[in-house]
Amino acid sequence: MFQVYDILLVFQFILSLACSSSVLKPRGVALSKASLYVPNADFTCFDGSYTIPFVYVNDDYCDCQDGSDEPGTSACPNGTFYCTNAGHTPQLIPSSRVNDGICDCCDGTDEYATHANCVNNCDALGYAAREEARQKEELVRQGSELMRQLSDHGKKMKKEKQERLHQLEKQKQEAEYLKQEKEKLKAEAESSENVALEKYRLIEEQEKKKVAEEEKNAQMQEIFKFFSDIDQNHDEIITIDEVQAYGVFDTNKDGVISDEEVQYFLGAAESYSWSQFHDIGWPRLKPLLIAYQQQVEAENQQQTGSTSPKSNDFDDQDRSEESDHEPDHEPEEEEGDEGDLDDKEEEDHASEEPSPDHSAKYDEETQQLIESANRARSEYDEAERAVRDIEREKKQIEDSINKDYGSNEEFAPLEGECFEYTDREYTYKFCPFDQISQRPVSGGMETRLGNWAGWIGPNKYDAMKYDGGQTCWNGPPRSAHINILCGLESALISASEPNRCEYLFDFITPAACHLDLIKQYEQHEHDEL
Repeated sequence: MFQVYDILLVFQFILSLACSSSVLKPRGVALSKASLYVPNADFTCFDGSYTIPFVYVNDDYCDCQDGSDEPGTSACPNGTFYCTNAGHTPQLIPSSRVNDGICDCCDGTDEYATHANCVNNCDALGYAAREEARQKEELVRQGSELMRQLSDHGKKMKKEKQERLHQLEKQKQEAEYLKQEKEKLKAEAESSENVALEKYRLIEEQEKKKVAEEEKNAQMQEIFKFFSDIDQNHDEIITIDEVQAYGVFDTNKDGVISDEEVQYFLGAAESYSWSQFHDIGWPRLKPLLIAYQQQVEAENQQQTGSTSPKSNDFDDQDRSEESDHEPDHEPEEEEGDEGDLDDKEEEDHASEEPSPDHSAKYDEETQQLIESANRARSEYDEAERAVRDIEREKKQIEDSINKDYGSNEEFAPLEGECFEYTDREYTYKFCPFDQISQRPVSGGMETRLGNWAGWIGPNKYDAMKYDGGQTCWNGPPRSAHINILCGLESALISASEPNRCEYLFDFITPAACHLDLIKQYEQHEHDEL
């Protein structure tokens, strides 16, 4: 290979001599445009705006609007100067850099009228560039062999996934058929179970109805008891005098039941019949009974064993307090207090006699039908779960097959792998075709920078895009751009945040070592020569 480059160098040198002797061109003009500058003819501006005598070319005065008449001076602000840079890469620089005292061209031709003392180091730079290109070529050649192995592996993986997908299609058909059979068996078993349980449901409903009726009767008896306690003359009418004689209505505990306290109970009425007491009076009386009971309990704690007959009477009344018909306007505290009273009452009743067991007892045949239905339900659930598992795996494989892993599946083996890179502040974790994240080196929560969003850029497999990351504080969602570069191993090699919440990474991998890169390097060398 080195002999080829030596021959090319010799050929380039001979060609440059030939061209220099046969083609005359003004300073700063590329050889490709030399034919546009004819010394014995007038010069026409490239944009066609003017035609001027050739002696006006490079006279340090800008005649053409496009600057084409001053390629070798700094007269035109929009002009360009062509550096031949023989032995290295030619370049175009702005005309403003000509004779500015700074060496821009490696051959020093841009500083022909200054004392910059530019050294022509194009050969050295060209040699270094060609050596770098040769090293890159060798890297690509070695990497391309690894890429071929990755490609073979990726194609094998895809083939295995396609075969597995074909298997899952068959398994799904079988699983769907089994599910349908189990569903039929479940329906038959549940039908027999329902028929057998119907008589027990009727018994249970009758028991519930009986209990509800008993509770309703007990409630009515409870309400009527308090009605009778207040109705002292038992004429089935509660009057104002009878209200004023019932101590529970003394809410401020001053020993006198005032007109306001009577009005709270009776409202605008002067008396209550039984139906009025049931509908209106009882909801108003009930919270007063609760408050009265609390007062009695507090007094009993202070006077151990010494209670008034009236308190004992109310304790007896309160023990019968067990009603589900609470007034809607009662505050939560009162409901809670009543619950405490209900709990106490239930404990008292429990100590008196055990609650009857109303649970249905199934005969042996019914029990067998229940167990058979349970087995049928369990088997159906298992069959349905098997179908879901197959569908889940099938979708995962289909999503994977439809992903773009490169023109020859060379990037496929990278899926499922993760690569980390650590700088002074963060450790970055890159999982190709999945997500990328960062976590503080000092410890802390992991932050998702983005999810796989596809390939981007003019060259399809040169960069990846990850978006939809966690939102920055008062900013946009995070996103990441990953440059994919040729390397003999797969590794994340750099990380930066050029813009707020936008991250840039470099990732090397043999999967990016396409032989087309060698052509690019060779073209670069040819441009230099």
